[in-house]
Amino acid sequence: MDNFSLASLFSIIGENYEFLLQGMGVSLRITVIAIIVGILWGIVLAVLRLYAPKPIAWIATGYVNLFRSIPLIMVLMWFYLAIGPSVQQYFGISNTAGVRLTWAIIAFSLFEAAYYSEIIRAGFKSVRSQQMSASLALGMTRIQAIYYVILPQALRNMVPLLLTQAIILFQDTSLVYIMSLNDFFRATDIIGYNNNAKMEMILFAGFIYFIICFSLSSLVRVLQKRKRTA
Repeated sequence: MDNFSLASLFSIIGENYEFLLQGMGVSLRITVIAIIVGILWGIVLAVLRLYAPKPIAWIATGYVNLFRSIPLIMVLMWFYLAIGPSVQQYFGISNTAGVRLTWAIIAFSLFEAAYYSEIIRAGFKSVRSQQMSASLALGMTRIQAIYYVILPQALRNMVPLLLTQAIILFQDTSLVYIMSLNDFFRATDIIGYNNNAKMEMILFAGFIYFIICFSLSSLVRVLQKRKRTA
């Protein structure tokens, strides 16, 4: 690193920008799909815990507690070493990067849904219970009341927390290196290794993560400030 210059770093980045963009594409693809699926599945889990009969609510609670009690890297390893290979062998699917990416997205979605569920459940509880009673008194079913009355207000209240969880999710996508997937962080690691500039490329990766996450964190602060003054 002593004889390394900033110009050399820019030169390496310029020569490998397509590989870096491909890596960022993998990171963003996992993040966006896991956010969408995680929130939708999280809403279902939250509704089941709050309004379903007790046996079903207990199952949903068990799911949330299970995924909140184990490390994400362990869930990824389940899919990479056990669940994924078993399903691939049964259906005769090759172990391609696209298949591993699918397992990674499923693992992230299932894991994040447990955390989104808790955020959404808190959002539901922030809506006054009288609104559910009033909706039912107006002739709505419980599902209609949740969908048209409770859910929109709850989502508005929890937007900052949902964004914060999305930032954490984006940072955690670097863990897919254990599935031999070339996300942004692994792409910088490979480029650094091939150009004898590993430390410089890791610092570059940290800088990019900082820019993205700091920008989103600033957006969260603006939303929280606007919410307080509303």
